[in-house]
Amino acid sequence: MDLGCLRLSFVATLATFLFFHDFCACQKAALNYSFMHNATAAQPVSYYDYIIIGGGTAGCPLAATLSQNASVLLLERGGSPYGNPNITNLGSFGAALSDLSSTSPSQRFISEDGVINSRARVLGGGSCLNAGFYTRAAPYYVRETGWDERLVNESYQWVEKVVAFEPPMRQWQSAVRDGLVEVGVLPYNGFTYDHLYGTKIGGTIFDQNGQRHTAADLLEYANPSGLTLLLHATVHKVLFRIKGKARPQAHGVVFRDATGAKHRAYLKNGPKNEIIVSAGALGSPQLLMLSGVGPADHLKAHNITVVLDQPLVGQGMSDNPMNAIFVPSPVPVEVSLIQVVGITQFGSYIEAASGENFAGGSPSPRDYGMFSPKIGQLSKVPPKQRTPEAIAEAIENMKALDDPAFRGGFILEKVMGPVSTGHLELRTRNPNDNPSVTFNYFKEPEDLQRCVQGISTIEKIIESKSFSKFKYESMSVPTLVNMTASAPVNLLPRHSNSSTSLEQFCRDTVMTIWHYHGGCQVGKVVDHDYKVLGVDALRVIDGSTFYYSPGTNPQATVMMLGRYMGVRILSERLASNDSK
Repeated sequence: MDLGCLRLSFVATLATFLFFHDFCACQKAALNYSFMHNATAAQPVSYYDYIIIGGGTAGCPLAATLSQNASVLLLERGGSPYGNPNITNLGSFGAALSDLSSTSPSQRFISEDGVINSRARVLGGGSCLNAGFYTRAAPYYVRETGWDERLVNESYQWVEKVVAFEPPMRQWQSAVRDGLVEVGVLPYNGFTYDHLYGTKIGGTIFDQNGQRHTAADLLEYANPSGLTLLLHATVHKVLFRIKGKARPQAHGVVFRDATGAKHRAYLKNGPKNEIIVSAGALGSPQLLMLSGVGPADHLKAHNITVVLDQPLVGQGMSDNPMNAIFVPSPVPVEVSLIQVVGITQFGSYIEAASGENFAGGSPSPRDYGMFSPKIGQLSKVPPKQRTPEAIAEAIENMKALDDPAFRGGFILEKVMGPVSTGHLELRTRNPNDNPSVTFNYFKEPEDLQRCVQGISTIEKIIESKSFSKFKYESMSVPTLVNMTASAPVNLLPRHSNSSTSLEQFCRDTVMTIWHYHGGCQVGKVVDHDYKVLGVDALRVIDGSTFYYSPGTNPQATVMMLGRYMGVRILSERLASNDSK
């Protein structure tokens, strides 16, 4: 082992020991971290070793790690997740996603494809809004990415000590599990965080009491004297030094608080001090462009001074398409989100969610959870026709449905990868506005074929002996497909059983599972150390750097990446200090 690897291993081991000790000594679920403040309390000008933009799924573990041996400023545009039951409670899933207010922890956007989607606007990022499934990336994904496998494993464990749990397996999820095995999604791998072909029970960030644990909880590991966290702090641009430099050097940021007051934060003098963008797959490429790093012609069209002509910023945007079949149940089913997954050989992941009145709570107890039109998940009309008016009509029509229409669940498939890609562009110079994004769902035939095979597998599960308890005998699979294709406005079947082709079903009923990624990809916008190509003292560390979504659900790997890169950056800092 060379000296660099030995030092990295030592830093990882020492940091792990210190962090676990500190974690055990502190109280969990800190509602008010001592280092957390509203940005209105920030000084007009301040200085730090590291400035992290985005307190999300990657930014929180990254900040917690770096704070052990440096001064860190973490800037989050949203508020705190603590004390918000719409975030915390499993039974309230969807309430935060359906909140369209300016203070909502989610911000809705509609891609140019017409699929309605959301991005996080809260400390903890997408881990505050998602369905909670926790599972690692496949070993081949880790190898192909070039990560150090030992440090990856240690980083996953660091995350899992705080946020990951084994879910309680009840009847619906057990029936889906057994159905997957019965139809040949083998072997059965039991409960595991690992990504293995076959059927498994994965982890969840909901504990045994149904309480969500998010990436914000990883800040319990932080050194309070080394971290300043500002909420409601919207970064407008990264500042660069250009004069006298061989290439642009990031040295500060401009951000505004909730009142609109402007603040500046700068890097202290030091060769290893950096600005790190962890604003997510939409926010990170958007902020690079707003800061002058992006396609020159596009930036000039928005009157943005070009710092670096980088045409690949915003390219390679992908969103894993999700399609599902709703299965009304003749018997009550438990409230459950994602717990079981079938990892197929053909490139589709099969999962399920269930529960009578799941996502009950505000504003109405009658809902379809992660498939509700209230959060933008529409299957009735093709994507291009999914307008706010269509959502309003769907919600209104839900009120007329009988209670049995809400009893049951969905079995879904998610296309791995995907292969199809699109792009992101600015709409305005306001960082609070959504950029324009196109994902090009099913543009590549391989994605569509994987969807068809996934839906075919779901049909077999519905017809399996294992699942028979939860299916009306009188409802054939084609009836259920037709019913889903017309959900949620006309959930109950009122037409013939002549189903459309599964290819058309996939195209018309495509939804998001919120796993979009790309825009700042490794080898195109950042190098393998996540440093932005062509400039100095700037990195991007989050899901915008991915080519493919890792594992069946990416949040575990995004949290791992924050910790992983924090350890590596601290190792570099230690090596630099040792050489002086």
